[in-house]
Amino acid sequence: MKSQTTLMKWAQTALLAALCYVSFTFLQIKIPTPGGDATSLHIGNAFCVLAALLLGGGYGGLAGAVGMTIADLMDPIYIVGAPKTFVLKFCIGLITGLVAHKIAKINESNDKKYVMKWSIIASICGLAFNVVADPIVGYFYKQYILGQPQQMAEVLMKLSAVTTLVNAVVSVVLVSAIYNVLRPALLKSGLLQITVKHEAQN
Repeated sequence: MKSQTTLMKWAQTALLAALCYVSFTFLQIKIPTPGGDATSLHIGNAFCVLAALLLGGGYGGLAGAVGMTIADLMDPIYIVGAPKTFVLKFCIGLITGLVAHKIAKINESNDKKYVMKWSIIASICGLAFNVVADPIVGYFYKQYILGQPQQMAEVLMKLSAVTTLVNAVVSVVLVSAIYNVLRPALLKSGLLQITVKHEAQN
């Protein structure tokens, strides 16, 4: 039984990694920046967060990191940023999973309002980290690792901060809706491998 559960987790991780890849690769609006670089409006981060809500921080973070990193590796413009992407997306998953499953323990509640509230809070926490970290880490990564001129790195950081914030707001709304619709259906079908404790009867 344990091996079946683990296998199911890995299968779901692979599926969500594929969703991260597809949503970023085919559902993005790329915005060119000076120096041949680019930033983009996309919903890839929504699926990073969704993976963490469904699977927990570890598996969810890995799904987001692998899916989004492969997307970067397949794009000539983003390929050099793949290592940064892996770390940041994994952190989004870990933070979202920490808040949702370790602090709020949403898998131990049958209260739909409670689950919705904390899924939104967890999504905001994970994506708020990305709003702050992505431009800052990107700035130092491009300047000190890739050797990009400081002025160019600063311009890209400012543009990235704007697009990352827009992506975060859209992703919070999207993932909150998707998760709270999917969760009951997945629990009923047995596809969501979690244990929901029965609340005490008064």
